[in-house]
Amino acid sequence: MRLIYLILFLTSFFTYSQHSLDYSFNRINRELLTNSDAVVRFDKLEIEISTIDKMVFRGHQVITILNEKGNSHARMILGYDNEKKIRSLNATIYDRNGKKIKDVKKKEFKDYSATDGFSLYTDNRVLAFTYLPIEYPYTIDFKYEAQTSDTGAIPSWYFTSDYNISVEKSEYTIQYAVPDLKPVIIESNLGDIDFQKSVLDDIIVYKAQNIHAINQEILSPSFQNIVPKLLVRLPKFNYKGVKGRINSWEDAGIWMGKLLKGQDKLPANTINTINHLVGDVKDDLEKAKIVHQYVQDNTRYISVQVGIGGLKPISAIEVDEVKYGDCKGLSNYTIALLKAVGVEAFYTVVEAGSNKVDFLDDFADLAQGNHVIVAIPYNDKYYWIDCTSQVHPFGFIGDFTDDRKALVVKPNGGELVKTQAYLDSVNFQLTTSKLKINSEGSVIADVQIKTKGIQYDYHFNLEDKNDDDVKEYYKDYWDNIGNLKINNYQFVNDKKNVIFTEEVKITASKYATFVQDKIIFEPNLFNNHSYIPKRYRNRKLPFKIQRGYLDEDEFKISVPSNYEFESIPEAFEIDNKFGFYKIRLEKQNEDLVLKRKVFIKSGLYPNTEYESYRNFMRTISKRDRLKIVLNKSIKHNRNDE
Repeated sequence: MRLIYLILFLTSFFTYSQHSLDYSFNRINRELLTNSDAVVRFDKLEIEISTIDKMVFRGHQVITILNEKGNSHARMILGYDNEKKIRSLNATIYDRNGKKIKDVKKKEFKDYSATDGFSLYTDNRVLAFTYLPIEYPYTIDFKYEAQTSDTGAIPSWYFTSDYNISVEKSEYTIQYAVPDLKPVIIESNLGDIDFQKSVLDDIIVYKAQNIHAINQEILSPSFQNIVPKLLVRLPKFNYKGVKGRINSWEDAGIWMGKLLKGQDKLPANTINTINHLVGDVKDDLEKAKIVHQYVQDNTRYISVQVGIGGLKPISAIEVDEVKYGDCKGLSNYTIALLKAVGVEAFYTVVEAGSNKVDFLDDFADLAQGNHVIVAIPYNDKYYWIDCTSQVHPFGFIGDFTDDRKALVVKPNGGELVKTQAYLDSVNFQLTTSKLKINSEGSVIADVQIKTKGIQYDYHFNLEDKNDDDVKEYYKDYWDNIGNLKINNYQFVNDKKNVIFTEEVKITASKYATFVQDKIIFEPNLFNNHSYIPKRYRNRKLPFKIQRGYLDEDEFKISVPSNYEFESIPEAFEIDNKFGFYKIRLEKQNEDLVLKRKVFIKSGLYPNTEYESYRNFMRTISKRDRLKIVLNKSIKHNRNDE
């Protein structure tokens, strides 16, 4: 959906101007090399807005790539489309001593379609040049100038563009011809950088210097939530020939509503078909489920972006004819079908991804959001559906769009609404097993796993994998079990209640070890938590547990009859701000029963508490690896099978 915004962001990344510069690596401040894969020597973007439909970008960036990892930041790329024209473009490459290696002219940049791999057609293109370095470090000096009639997508400014990049100097300038074109700018996370700001009647300038690299640490928050940046928008703008004025999310919804107007018409035969499927059903939610299934059965996802198609969906008639669409088209089509059977639903723009990113309450910007879903109001709550998925149950959106503020487009304007949240214990997994360890130390077991919430999202796609992939999955999932063999499995996907059940039969030869007349084994075979977060001597960033969960386990273990338990470990539990862990082993007749619970809370925590969290996870890992010792017995109470 947001290809145009992505390209504009990329262009803002490669910018800066400086009349004279020593490109030598030795001139870099040594402190800026710490945790750095690249150092931005100078970075500048100048934006000049002369009218509501004329904007010029002038950019210049000089970046020194320090190692192979830094190559991902060495992209020389500039996007264009029918509205955006490239006036000039060139680059120069230097070695570590600042000696010129190569000049790159505009004609040497290759022209590519700016598709995402799923697009059927698009008018977005890029000019790009790729340099293959012979040695490190090397420096790229990249310059461009472009003009566009689109003023609805002003590039935001990231003073540093990614983890492990430091910046010597950065400058962002935006000039506007009349006060009516003055941008709205939100400053974010600027407290820890050295910057200056200048505001005159027709120009705003930000300058910053000596920005140290942010080292990515385990469980770091989303980069865009911690990076120093400027969010910029024009209240009055032009986008693909459609003019607008937005001062609030209500305004944004009204403007989006204009794009959607007339796009919900359907052929008469399709209206008849969907009404026939709904039949005598009266309940709106049940009608919505029927419509959702119809969309899943009769359409497929593919990106379609042409002109204002970057924001505007293709019509429901077109989707109905070709049987495909992007997130915008399929959502609009679904809403049209729901309307045909008398169910109200709303077009909803959201920032999708595994990291939860909210729309900002006080910054109504068209550049926020990269995906569209559908909101169905019912009994004072919303049911959410992602129409691009042909496999997710009705009302289940998983970790792609969960628990974040999104723009719901209503007839009377836009409203920010939080999507479905799957909080902590809702993300549930129950693992039960009956297993036997024989006198040779081998294991035979029947295992059942039931998952709900986000844990369902991590498991249910097993039913679509082939046999080899399923077996490989379990060998990886139970990598603590050597010589594992998957003998049989079956799955039940209860989409109505959103529960996925796995029934697995396994064997594992020589799981237990022998020491003289003793058998030694770990009783927690099927949910053994071995992961311990990385240790940091001086962690800088806070850490975030995006999604909590609750695991419950119960394993009944049968042992050889000619062996007896040397001892049974005492029950153990720990409870703190991060969650709790409980484990108990007890004898039931001649068998051993393990009962275990792990609860992890979601939350954002200061860096000072990271070591406590790490110790908590280390304790879980240690207790999960506890061992049971069996001693050979003279007495035989039952047959050893």
